[in-house]
Amino acid sequence: MLFQDVLGQDHIKNHLTTSVDNGRIPHAQLFVGNEGSGTLPMAIAYAQYILCSNSNGENNTGNDACNLKFKNVSHPDLHFAFPVTTSDKAKSHPVSSHYLEEWRQLLKEQPYGNLFDWYKLLGVDNKQGQIGVDEAHDIVKSLTLKSYEGGYKVMLIWMAEKMNIACANKLLKLIEEPPNKTIFILIAEDEEQIINTIRSRCQILHFPPLAENVIKDALVKQYNLDLTVATKIAHQSNGNYNKACDLVYHDSEDIQFETWFIFWIRSAFKAKGNKAAIHDLISWSEDIAKTGRETQKQFLNFCLDFFRQALLLNYNATDLVYLEPKTEKFKLENFAPFVHGNNIMDISNELQDAIYHIERNGNSKIILTDLSIKLTRLLHKKAE
Repeated sequence: MLFQDVLGQDHIKNHLTTSVDNGRIPHAQLFVGNEGSGTLPMAIAYAQYILCSNSNGENNTGNDACNLKFKNVSHPDLHFAFPVTTSDKAKSHPVSSHYLEEWRQLLKEQPYGNLFDWYKLLGVDNKQGQIGVDEAHDIVKSLTLKSYEGGYKVMLIWMAEKMNIACANKLLKLIEEPPNKTIFILIAEDEEQIINTIRSRCQILHFPPLAENVIKDALVKQYNLDLTVATKIAHQSNGNYNKACDLVYHDSEDIQFETWFIFWIRSAFKAKGNKAAIHDLISWSEDIAKTGRETQKQFLNFCLDFFRQALLLNYNATDLVYLEPKTEKFKLENFAPFVHGNNIMDISNELQDAIYHIERNGNSKIILTDLSIKLTRLLHKKAE
């Protein structure tokens, strides 16, 4: 992965390459950034810069054979760990090494992809993956061996917040005092979910969302889009290049999510004193409960965003509103007055509670039905 292929984040590129050129490489780093901000491509480019002895801020000046191995993400001293779960390929004790073929496919096709894309590629989006203690054993084993090419070894842990407690505790000592010339790069979207003892041992780098201009230029270059179309998509993507790519292909799960959301909102409005609408809400909850847990969590996060955008519009912060609903006869400006200071915190808390309970394998149908009934009450709450 060349640094020039990583979108934006120039100040982070300069910081990383300068630290390597000056021989100051921290042994444990945590890259934190929202989906689509480029944490994973940046981490791979950084690993390549270190392992292939590149210089002058780009990955084409050092060892040619080494740089070629990175083109196929097959360098023997670059190790990966990422969330996995049981599947036909690994019926028990799944670890990342079982899924390296699929992982390379994701990096080739969607380097800015998210956890949902990864589970979809594995065909397990009805399950929740994790980085477990079996993975920790594998990491310890691979890092105690000498490096293949005699230089550094890099362990890249993607979605590090998915490490369970047993795994985190097993890796703690290794992250604190790794073998000589061993570097850990942890990547996370939500650093609060990583246990403090690991977080405190890492140098943390925060990645801001990508600028609209960066996304627009990348879309024009990669997809030959018309400038006005690229500008519109860049605005809608809200700094998330993965979402921008989905919007180009009309493959965004947001289109389906919007349909579910608007049906849900309309039923919740009608449900006050209307038995038929209550039945609609219950059958809606049953339909959503049939999807995978990752889909449910992704959808509820989409709902959170939708409510926030409505609130911003209600309070005339139009510069921050990027959402453009595609459903006929639904206008965000008509919905916005129902989301206000008197109900937004309660709505947000209820949605986050639902995500929490679904993540912990609660009964989705009961959780979503309960959420729907609460939403009916909250949407009819008057602004003070």
